[in-house]
Amino acid sequence: MKVILLADVKGQGKKNQLIEVSDGYGKNFLLPRKLAKLADAQAINDVKTQEAGRLYRIEQEKKEAHALSERLAGMLVVIKATGGADGRLYGSVTAKEISAKLQADHGIEIDKRKIVIPEPIKAYGKYEFEVKLYPEITGKLTVVVTE
Repeated sequence: MKVILLADVKGQGKKNQLIEVSDGYGKNFLLPRKLAKLADAQAINDVKTQEAGRLYRIEQEKKEAHALSERLAGMLVVIKATGGADGRLYGSVTAKEISAKLQADHGIEIDKRKIVIPEPIKAYGKYEFEVKLYPEITGKLTVVVTE
């Protein structure tokens, strides 16, 4: 019996996967618990359409991430901070501040968790960071901290 899984079933497969199971397992376990539905022509076509839509959305998100990566490459974010006489800051510049300044100045909204700051910014200067835009797609962001 061929069925399409409606949820992940341990040992059988993932959601929206077409699998072959024994008649008893399908009729007595999967179908009554609404874990699967019979794989008729309409159901198979629906799954293929959903998969095509999912792949299209992923492709669009990748294109947007590449475009944003290119925009970030030439961008400069200037953050003003107060500090002592020796060039050290009072506190540090955080990813949250960088994200807010990017949103305010350039209109680009990036989640603060996607900005990778290897060590805290505690001095004036120019810094370059990685921004994780999509799995396997990163951008470079230049931040200048001034008085």
